[in-house]
Amino acid sequence: MDENKKAVNPSVKQETEKTEKLAAHTADSSGELMTNNHGTRINDDQNSLKAGERGASLLEDFILREKITHFDHERIPERVVHARGSGAHGVFKVYKSMADVTRAHFLSDESLETPVFVRFSTVAGSRGSTDLARDVRGFAVKFYTQEGNFDLVGNNMPVFFIQDAIKFPDLVHAVKPEPDNEIPQAASAHDTFWDFISLMPESAHMIMWVMSDRAIPRSYRMMEGFGVHTFRFVNAEGVSNFVKFHWKPLLGVHSVAWDEAQNISGKDPDFHRRDLWDAIESGNFPEWELGVQIVPEEDEFKFEFDLLDPTKIIPEELVPVQRIGKLTLNRNPDNFFAETEQAAFHIGHVVPGIDFTNDPLLQGRLFSYTDTQLIRLGGPNFHEIPINRPVVPVHNNQRDGFMRQTINRGKSSYNPNTIGNGYPLQAKASEGGFTTYPERIDAKKIRARSKSFFDHFSQAQLFFNSQSDPEKNHIIDALSFELGKVNSVEIRHRMLGILSMIDKSLAAAVAFALRLPVPQDPELPMNHSIPADGNPADFDSVIFEASLKSSAALSMANTVKDTIATRKIAFLAADGVDEKSLTKVRAALEGAGAVVEIIAPRLNFIVSEGDEQIAVDHSFLTAASVLYDAVYVPGGTNSVATIEAEADAVHFLNEAFKHCKPIAADTGAAQVLEATYFSKKIPSDFSDQTVLREGIVVGDDADSLADKFILAISQHRFWEREKPRKIPA
Repeated sequence: MDENKKAVNPSVKQETEKTEKLAAHTADSSGELMTNNHGTRINDDQNSLKAGERGASLLEDFILREKITHFDHERIPERVVHARGSGAHGVFKVYKSMADVTRAHFLSDESLETPVFVRFSTVAGSRGSTDLARDVRGFAVKFYTQEGNFDLVGNNMPVFFIQDAIKFPDLVHAVKPEPDNEIPQAASAHDTFWDFISLMPESAHMIMWVMSDRAIPRSYRMMEGFGVHTFRFVNAEGVSNFVKFHWKPLLGVHSVAWDEAQNISGKDPDFHRRDLWDAIESGNFPEWELGVQIVPEEDEFKFEFDLLDPTKIIPEELVPVQRIGKLTLNRNPDNFFAETEQAAFHIGHVVPGIDFTNDPLLQGRLFSYTDTQLIRLGGPNFHEIPINRPVVPVHNNQRDGFMRQTINRGKSSYNPNTIGNGYPLQAKASEGGFTTYPERIDAKKIRARSKSFFDHFSQAQLFFNSQSDPEKNHIIDALSFELGKVNSVEIRHRMLGILSMIDKSLAAAVAFALRLPVPQDPELPMNHSIPADGNPADFDSVIFEASLKSSAALSMANTVKDTIATRKIAFLAADGVDEKSLTKVRAALEGAGAVVEIIAPRLNFIVSEGDEQIAVDHSFLTAASVLYDAVYVPGGTNSVATIEAEADAVHFLNEAFKHCKPIAADTGAAQVLEATYFSKKIPSDFSDQTVLREGIVVGDDADSLADKFILAISQHRFWEREKPRKIPA
C-alpha cells in the first residue's frame, strides 16, 4: 500500500490527542503585531506615558502597569522538594494486555499509545542548584489515559528514608540548608541531616542507596525509576494483587564519579537537563521499559519483610520483574514554565484498576500533593492548566476559585438535583467508574507502628553485600566525605554505630577516614523516634538475619553494557591531523550511535595534513573531560606535537583516566599518552585484552582500533583501575 494512502492508525490519534489539545493554548508571535494581555495592539512598547518628555510617569499608563504587574508576578513559589526539574513529552505502549490483573484500560489495550509527560528532578536543592548534587532523583510520569490522568510519582531509588509521612517535614527540614545561615545548598553533607539520620535507624537502607553511585547518575536517560510504594492492581472481577512499579532504562544504569560530579557542577550545572534536551532534539529518544512485580493478595505475609514498609524492596530473586511496556520520550516542551514548571503531579491521581495500600508514607502523600499544588499554583484549578488537563472531558459540580477557566452552563452545581435532570450522573463500575478496593479493616484507632516495620538493617546489609568492590569503595568514600563535613564528633560517632549494624568492615573503613573508633556497641536506644510516653525498648530496631544475602539486580556492575548510543566522545586534535585517522574512527563511532566532538586549541576549524578543513566543536577553554564519556587522540605529526605541548590537553587525558573512562590513541599519537601521569600506570603491551582490562586502546589500524574502542566505551567505566591506578589530575 502507498505510504500516503495508509489508513490512520487509531493509536496515532491517541498519541497526538494531547499534543493537539496543548496546541490550542500555544502562542507563536512570529509575524504578529504586539498586543497587551487583552488583545489591544501596542503602538509604543519602548516608552512609558509621562507628563512631558522629562516629566513624571502617569498612573494612567495602563500599558506600563500591566507589563510591570505581570513581571512582578511571573515567579511562582518553587516546589518545597523536587524544585529543580526537567521534563519531556512522550508515549507509552503496553506490550501485552494486563487485563488479568488490572482493569486499567491503558494497560489492557495493546493498540493504544498513551501520551505522557515526564518530569525528572533533584530533591533537596533549589531551582538554581546543580544537576550533579548527590541526591535522590525524582521520576514522575503523567499518563493521559482515556480514563483520566494516572500519575506514577516515583524516584530513581526504590525505597525511602522514613516509614511514616508524619516524619516527612522533619526529614526535609534536616536535609535542607541549615536555617541559621542557609548553608549548604543541595547537599546532605552537614550536621542537621546526619543528626536526624543517626537517630532514625529506619533510614539505614536508604542511606546505602544515597551514598552509592545511584545518587550521581550519568544521565536521566541512564537511571532506573521506581514507584517506591506497594500499590494494588484490581481486575474487572475485583481481584486484587499487590504491585511494585519499576522503570528500566534501555541504555543501562550508569553513573559518574563523585570527583567528576563536583567538577561538572562547576563546568555545566545544567548537565542532566542539557543531556535530556539534546538527546530528544537529535532524535535519540530516551526509552524505558515499565516493569512490575506482582504479589497475589494471599502472599502478603509470606516474606521476611513487610510489603507496606517503604524502606524495603522486594528482591527480584523473590519476585521477578515483568517488563510489560515501553516509555519513549520524543518531544521537548515548547515552554519550560508553562509545561515543566506548572506540571502538577499527584500520587492520588489514579484510574480504575490501580488502587492504594495502607503504606503509611503513601497515605500521607495523598494529602500532601493537593495541599502543595493549592499554594504553588494559585488555587484549586491547577488541573485546568493545559499541561495538567486530562485528554477526556471533565464533568463535576466543582465551581469557581482563582483562575477558573471552564465556563459551566446550567443552574445546578450540586448533587442530587432534578433541575439538571441529575447530571452529571455517577458512573457505574461497568461504565468505568472508579471503585475503591473493599479491603477488610477491623482495628482500633491508634498511633503506632507495626512491629513488622522494625527491621532496619537486613536490607541495608543486602544492598551493601550486593555491590561490586568498586561500588563498595564509592560508598565508603561517600560516607567519609559526608561525615567529614559534619562538625559534631558526637553525630559522627553515633553514625558509625549505625554503620556497624550494616557491615563491620564498612564502619571500620569510614571510621579510619574519620580517625574515630567504631563503637563497641551502638548508642542505645538507636531509634529516637518514639512517642513521649513510649518505652524506648519497644521501639528499637529488630536485629534480623535475612535469608537472601545478595541480589544481582542491586549492583550497577550488572547493568546493560552493549551499546554506545548517545555517548559523547572527545577527539583531541590540531592543525596537521591525520585525516584518515580522525575520519575513519569518527565514522565508526557515529555509525554505532555515539556523538563525536572535535576539541582543539582554537575554535572554528583545523586543517588536516591533506589541507582539508575540519570543523571544531569546542576549544580547550570551553571543553572539559568531565563532559565526555571517552577520549580519542588521532595521529598526524604536527597535530600530535601540538596536543602534547598543550597543558590543557594533557590534563584532559589525565582527568579522563582518573575518572576511569576509555581512552584511545592512534599509534602515531602514543607520545601524547606518554606525556601524561597515567603513562607510568598502564601496561607497556597493548594486547587485545587491554581494552577489557584497562580501557586503553592504541593501534595503527583505524578499523581495528575503532572496534576495540567501541567495545571499551560500551563498558562505560573501568572502575577496577580506580584505586591501583590513582593519579593526580
